[in-house]
Amino acid sequence: MRKTMLLEKKRTIEKELGEDEFGDLSSEESGGYKKRIKEAKMTKEVEEKAKKELKRLSQMSPHNPEGGYLRNYLDWLCDMPWSRTTANNVSISNAEKILDKDHYGLGKAKERILEYLAVMKIKKSKKNADKKEKQNDEAQPTILCFIGPPGVGKTSIGKSIARSLGRKFVKMSLGGLKDEAEIRGHRRTYVGAMPGRIIQSIKDSGVSNPIFMLDEIDKLGSDFRGDPSAALLEVLDPEQNKEYSDHYLELDYDLSKVLFITTANTTLSIPSALLDRMEVIEFSSYIEDEKVMIAKQF
Repeated sequence: MRKTMLLEKKRTIEKELGEDEFGDLSSEESGGYKKRIKEAKMTKEVEEKAKKELKRLSQMSPHNPEGGYLRNYLDWLCDMPWSRTTANNVSISNAEKILDKDHYGLGKAKERILEYLAVMKIKKSKKNADKKEKQNDEAQPTILCFIGPPGVGKTSIGKSIARSLGRKFVKMSLGGLKDEAEIRGHRRTYVGAMPGRIIQSIKDSGVSNPIFMLDEIDKLGSDFRGDPSAALLEVLDPEQNKEYSDHYLELDYDLSKVLFITTANTTLSIPSALLDRMEVIEFSSYIEDEKVMIAKQF
């Protein structure tokens, strides 16, 4: 009883001196978190989790080291774009102009990309015409895989697609990546735990429907820390990525609105299970005449 009484006195003195900001939540900080949770427009499940963690933090001892971890976790939940999106303006004529302006040649690849965008436009107009089929039409489109030698414009054509659709562009390089936690994130029990790079990139983009380019998917490695290519199966599978689970967030995040594009130099080193989920578009190298035109015009 004496110890409890002394701790209460100590807490009161710390509050009066304004030295409790790193301990229990002040009313100002608590109100700030409540406002951020409300403005984040989370799903019901995520909002309940965030409020539960905020309650835990407010009841926690000021000397508990877990307080810092909980603050970091709440910051991630509040900063994630749960419902923020950009408009998906599919204009085939505009896309064709941008592709021709940014890239010379690549006739077959451009034709296939325009066909892909045309299908997206048809699905969008169909969804608007019949709201009953909304759930079916929101399934993720086919994942494109650009295959070709270095320097033919695989990554830059991804940027052109994003520009033609008016959506944010996010790039993540997979070359030499061996740790599965880089994709799925670390458990919150570890010191310095962070979400995986997929979730980090989505957060940095600020929207839940960017054009997401996974570069050098054929350069993935695997060792005792896990197999990143197996972790990517859930990310790239339209049937699974609606409820993508990151180890750090411990909550389902909907990746079905993200348009994934992958690049590689060859299909030989891509695992067959991963390759089956993608549609390959081949980028051939340029002939000498095309190189001369690129040097003159670009």
